[in-house]
Amino acid sequence: MSEQTKQQEQEIELNEELEQMQADVDAAVEAAEQQQGEMSPEAEIALLHSELEAAKQTINDQKDSVVRAAADVENMRRRAAQDVEKAHKFALEKFTNELLPVIDNLERAIEFSDKENETLKPLLEGIDMTVKSFNDAVAKFGVEIVNPQGEQFNPDFHQAMSIQPSNDVSPNTVLAVMQKGYTLNGRLLRPAMVMVSKAADA
Repeated sequence: MSEQTKQQEQEIELNEELEQMQADVDAAVEAAEQQQGEMSPEAEIALLHSELEAAKQTINDQKDSVVRAAADVENMRRRAAQDVEKAHKFALEKFTNELLPVIDNLERAIEFSDKENETLKPLLEGIDMTVKSFNDAVAKFGVEIVNPQGEQFNPDFHQAMSIQPSNDVSPNTVLAVMQKGYTLNGRLLRPAMVMVSKAADA
């Protein structure tokens, strides 16, 4: 059998299938029209009402989807704004942490120097001015010193290095600050290392 003959037979089969499909569609349409024509007015109204309710439900579902999508977008926008705000606030955190030991060393130089030595006084004054300049500079960017001498111990900002019995102050009072702490825009960078009081033994 030649290729041309095969092709002709396939075309005939395809046309027959198309004709059968068209006949089935026509029969279905005719049956639907006949059924609709046979429906009573009450049944037709009920059908229309059912279709209307289904359409309303579809619209409500679409509205809910739109509202949820809008809420998701708003939440994403809010989170992005918060992330940007945090990035602005705490961008200097790493730099500030690197700077704190420098300030500590300058303060120790003043604390442990011979303040009675007239020769050293100009040098100590210069170091003191440098420390103040450092503190003023970082304060402009939200860095604050935590120096709780005489205050109540706060575990959120203080780290107790030792506990000392005392009758002079109430328990949990900071007796001494061994190392100052620092915060950046309210967030703790480094806790203050402190000595805390407790009630003296009777």
